[in-house]
Amino acid sequence: MLNKTDVIGSLAKGLKVIEAFRAERPKLAISDVSEITGLDRATARRCLLTLHELGYAAYDGKFFTLTPRIMRLGMGALAALPLAQMVQPWLDQLSEQIGQSTSVSILDDNEIVYIARAVQRRVMSIGLMPGSRLPAHCTSMGRVLVSGLPEAEARALIEASDLTPRTAFSLTDPDEIMKRIRLVRENGYAVIDQEVESGLRSIAVPLYGSSGRMVAALNTGVAAVQAEAGDLIQLYLPALLKVQDGLRRVLR
Repeated sequence: MLNKTDVIGSLAKGLKVIEAFRAERPKLAISDVSEITGLDRATARRCLLTLHELGYAAYDGKFFTLTPRIMRLGMGALAALPLAQMVQPWLDQLSEQIGQSTSVSILDDNEIVYIARAVQRRVMSIGLMPGSRLPAHCTSMGRVLVSGLPEAEARALIEASDLTPRTAFSLTDPDEIMKRIRLVRENGYAVIDQEVESGLRSIAVPLYGSSGRMVAALNTGVAAVQAEAGDLIQLYLPALLKVQDGLRRVLR
């Protein structure tokens, strides 16, 4: 068991402050950070001013925003992940073969984190890159990754997620989402029809290590120009499964 004297409390508090910033709340005041993190205002203020002094946060006298310098922390770690390094050549080849962007992500709580990506054309209004995050419950890779969890754990994750609809197609009933996740377990793939963003469809498959354990998810996202979302199965699933099989032999 870790000795508490070996833990640097100030570092832990600083990391909590960094994690308080999200895409939906990029600008935060001291009081906001204090409320989100549970830190007192004085501690939140010192952490924020330290980030500002080191160039990781901008400050306009009221609000703090993270600067691009903060990406050094995450991008360096992602680039160093053996998984990201191993899947990138496969993604590049797959993207060229099918003429669509491809991605690999892992699960972090109730979100997916992109760890590798090969871009052909932009089909989402937001730019995605390694380090980008999206909700797990409404993304194809997210449903694949959640399907790998025990049923009770998967349901707890969905129940704890923010199910606010992103589009008119978004599922908001936990029971309905769990039905879709069970189908993913049965079928071995997930298809999403415009639940993340209108005009975007995607299909994803799990990636397994040599031990048979699910380690990540692989997908391609395309413009919704097909007659039915199910058309993605015939169009792209065979190519995704081929990469899945190839990576199974090299991933641990």
